[in-house]
Amino acid sequence: MYMEFDEKDKTKATILYHLRRKKVIGGVHTHFDTLKRGFPSYLGKDVEKIAKQLIKEGLIITKPTSYGLQVSLNKIKLKEIEEFILKILNLEF
Repeated sequence: MYMEFDEKDKTKATILYHLRRKKVIGGVHTHFDTLKRGFPSYLGKDVEKIAKQLIKEGLIITKPTSYGLQVSLNKIKLKEIEEFILKILNLEF
């Protein structure tokens, strides 16, 4: 059975894939604003909203700093994240 994924799912998977590919996991962090890179500028607000949703779901963990919000993948949920990326984007690591 083939399931159709909406743009929101594809955006979620792409954000997670970028972080996973760059190995931004656990103790390694990147600035929240870098999550918007690679997406068209008109999608900026949507990407931000989706990233905040991923934080609520616990797939991305945050680390507030004096110079802005830092984010990384939740290493406890790494298997779940990789399965999600595989299911939606059909990408291997």
